[in-house]
Amino acid sequence: MVKLRLKRCGRKQPVYRIVAIDVQSRREGRDLRKVGFYDPINNQTYLNVPAILYFLEKGAQPTATVHDILKKAGVFTELTLNQTKFT
Repeated sequence: MVKLRLKRCGRKQPVYRIVAIDVQSRREGRDLRKVGFYDPINNQTYLNVPAILYFLEKGAQPTATVHDILKKAGVFTELTLNQTKFT
């Protein structure tokens, strides 16, 4: 099973990558694909929305924090629009 999870990159200041990763991998383990970036101090977010939608449509589960980030960015509204468009 695949999860969308935060992977820490910053050493002194917390900076995270949003990655698609296998559930059994550790937090800093090898990821399947980098799909975004999150800086909580400056409140900056970069999301590769087509890649995120691809993994969500394939059944990837976001963690609670990633779910909140995606919800603020409006990714789930795009997901529902894509699902209603193709059905």
